[in-house]
Amino acid sequence: MGVAAGPIRVVVAKPGLDGHDRGAKVIARALRDAGMEVIYTGLHQTPEQIVDTAIQEDADAIGLSILSGAHNTLFAAVIELLKERDAADILVFGGGIIPEADIAPLKEKGVAEIFTPGATTASIVDWVRANVREPAGA
Repeated sequence: MGVAAGPIRVVVAKPGLDGHDRGAKVIARALRDAGMEVIYTGLHQTPEQIVDTAIQEDADAIGLSILSGAHNTLFAAVIELLKERDAADILVFGGGIIPEADIAPLKEKGVAEIFTPGATTASIVDWVRANVREPAGA
């Protein structure tokens, strides 16, 4: 990842059958208010749809929100599809109801960070700024 022009671009997605998107919308707004460009995909997205959107939108990162318990499967699918599509430079992070025991294995699969309930929007914004890329002119 080099320094690209313009603001950091983040796709915020709700994969799978999880129908609760309040947290994803709160994160999307916090990232937007922090000066990032946010593309919110809406509910019930497949990993393929998420990766297609990230590539089409020239995203720097994908933020996945999962409350359904399918995080191990869905996060891994997004990571694998990014690799298959030669887009592994798009950073994947996520949050939701994810057991502590699942966090290390998700990171081993390539998920850059996991935010659990109680994480502040400021900590997520700070992490994205510090780990995705430096905005142009910074």
